Amino acid sequence: MSGPANPLPVEALADYLRAQGLAGSAPLQVRVLAGGQSNPTYRVTAGAGRDYVLRKKPPGTLIASAHAIDREYRVMKALADTGVPVPRMLHYCESGELLGTPFYVMEYLAGRVLMDQSLPGMEPAERHAIYREMNRVIAALHAVDYRAVGLGDYGKEGNYVGRQIARWSRQCRESTVPMNEAMHCLMDWLPEHLPSGDETTLVHGDYRLDNLVFHPTEPRVIGVLDWELSTLGHPLADLAYQCMAWRIPPSLWRGIAGLDLPALGIPQEAEYIAWYGAATGRDAAGHWDYYLAYNLFRMAAILHGIAQRAADGNAAAEDAVETGAKAGPLAELGWQAAQRYTATRK
Repeated sequence: MSGPANPLPVEALADYLRAQGLAGSAPLQVRVLAGGQSNPTYRVTAGAGRDYVLRKKPPGTLIASAHAIDREYRVMKALADTGVPVPRMLHYCESGELLGTPFYVMEYLAGRVLMDQSLPGMEPAERHAIYREMNRVIAALHAVDYRAVGLGDYGKEGNYVGRQIARWSRQCRESTVPMNEAMHCLMDWLPEHLPSGDETTLVHGDYRLDNLVFHPTEPRVIGVLDWELSTLGHPLADLAYQCMAWRIPPSLWRGIAGLDLPALGIPQEAEYIAWYGAATGRDAAGHWDYYLAYNLFRMAAILHGIAQRAADGNAAAEDAVETGAKAGPLAELGWQAAQRYTATRK
């Protein structure tokens, strides 16, 4: 059966997949895994042993750089024989004739997607192992020789953080929704304090617990998903994005700040970045508060954009106003990190 959102033409799709050698004579079954404003995603079953995920762009007019499923397909295909676990890429269709937009097909991973970073219902040792594994995988990602796997032109090399700050600052300054003082302070402060020692690796851009698929019973990542924001960038900025969770309370956003981490078996932030440093040889702690300030600013800018769309009356989500209101508190956390960084440089 086809799902209720963005239903697919099941018979035509079945014929197409048969022509690609991905389906037999069994009836095709399709159900929605995700839809809305993200890239609509479906589980497609084409008989025994033929379980796939199909991911397409949403319908309608899109921002040129958004919903880049061609980049998702390309990066996961390139990572197939590396230390980064990804689903197997099976087919990319550039034409929009069949489904209205381009799409790709990949293997379906039967595993666990864990949404809550406090990992409720687990034993402390299990939580510790999950965090250890997340750390191992992001270190493996940043160790990939992106040129050797054919991704040398996947993004611009150098000044990733500076370019991101300029981009998000420009968007914020063009908005009509008021910003709090912390946002203004960060937009002025961040470009003036860019750390020296720039570096370029492949970065995920949205590396977090719920974008990973874990083995059904083991604390082992079997697939990293949602590569839409991946590019060439700074590895410590990528790591700090995930580590914002240690600074954000659950009541504000998806964080673990204020929880009894030792009792839960979850490492402290310093231990987590020390694991990464030991695995990669990078001094992750040296400019840590800067990269946290940058990521908290980036997230605040994204949420401020949601607030702007809500004010303009064209926000997609019903909770856009509530979500947009989180921009200010996140910017305040970012400014606190900036002030800590400044204090340590004196």
